[in-house]
Amino acid sequence: MKKIACLGEFLLRMSPEMPGTWIHQASIPVYLGGAEFNVAAALQNWGNPVKYISALPSNSVADDVLTEIQRMGMDTSAIQRTGERIGVYILPQGADLKNAGVIYDRAGSSFASLQAGKLLWKELLKDCAILHFSAISPGLSEQTAAVCLEAVEAAADMGLLISVDLNYRNKLWKYGISPVFIMPALVKHCHIVMGNIWSAHELVGSPLDEQIHEKKSKSAYLEQAGITAAYIRKMAPDCKWVANTFRFDQPEGIHYYASLDTESGQYVSPDFNASIIVDRVGSGDCFMAGLLHGWNHAENPDKVVKLAAVAAVGKLQEKGDFTKQSIESIYKKMQAHV
Repeated sequence: MKKIACLGEFLLRMSPEMPGTWIHQASIPVYLGGAEFNVAAALQNWGNPVKYISALPSNSVADDVLTEIQRMGMDTSAIQRTGERIGVYILPQGADLKNAGVIYDRAGSSFASLQAGKLLWKELLKDCAILHFSAISPGLSEQTAAVCLEAVEAAADMGLLISVDLNYRNKLWKYGISPVFIMPALVKHCHIVMGNIWSAHELVGSPLDEQIHEKKSKSAYLEQAGITAAYIRKMAPDCKWVANTFRFDQPEGIHYYASLDTESGQYVSPDFNASIIVDRVGSGDCFMAGLLHGWNHAENPDKVVKLAAVAAVGKLQEKGDFTKQSIESIYKKMQAHV
C-alpha cells in the first residue's frame, strides 16, 4: 500500500493551568501537535502507512521529537532539518483553538522558513498515493502558501488524491492577503475537502446564509452544507467528497453531527451529545483522519461519515492533540449508532 503524505508544521502545545496556577506549580504540560501531524498520527495508528512532511531544527529537543515520530511508525525521511526553532502555541487548559485564548509563537519556525523552489516534491511524493494538507499552513505567510501550492501542483501532476482541511484560524492570515485570494488555487486540485460552512465562507468565499444561526434548524444547516459543497465542487471539478462538521456548545457539553456530500447525494452522521469534554483540541483532525481512512479502505460514504464522526467525538474524551483510539474501538462504537 502506498503512503499518505501529510504536509504541515509540527507544533508543541503548552497548556498552562490558569489563572497563574502554572507559575506556582512551576510546570506546564506539553503535547505534540499540529493539524496535519494529528491526522498523520491517527492514520498511522489505524494501520495506514504515513509519510510526514515537515521541518525541524537541528537540536536535542527536535531530535527527541523525531525519535518519537519514528517510534510511532511514520516515515520521517521527508522532514527537513533546517531553521532555528520548533513552532509553539499556548492554549490554557479547557480552552478551544477557536477562541481568543490561544497564543501562537510560530514566527521564524523551521517550517515557516521553508522556501518555494527548494524541495523536490516529485521525489518526496513518489511513494505516496495521497497528499493531505490544511488551510493553516498557507495562513502562516505568503512564503508557506507558495510551498503548499508547489506541493499540491506536483501531487496533481503525479495523479495523487489530494485532501484539504479548511480549518480557519482568525489569529492567522495576518500577512496582508485575504485567504479567498490564496485558497481557491489550492482547493481546485482537491478530491476530498473537509471543514464547516463558516470556515469555507472565510477561506474560499462560499455563500453563507447570514440568518442560519437564527433558524436553529438541523435541516437548515444541512441544506447550507449542500450549498457549500456544490460551490466547492464547482471550484474543484475532480472533487469527490465535501464534508462539513457541526459542533455546538450546550449548557453541558457539546452537540455534534456531520455531513458528507458526494455525487450520489448527502450522507449524515448520527447526532452525538458529549457531556464530558476532556480536551477540545484535535477533534476536527480526527474527523479528517476518519475520512482518509475510509477512502483508503474503500468504505461507502454513509459508513465513512459515521466512522469519522464517532472518531471525532471520541477524541473529545482524550488529553493531547492527537487521538490514541484504536480503529477497532471506533468501529465497535459505530455499531451502537447503526
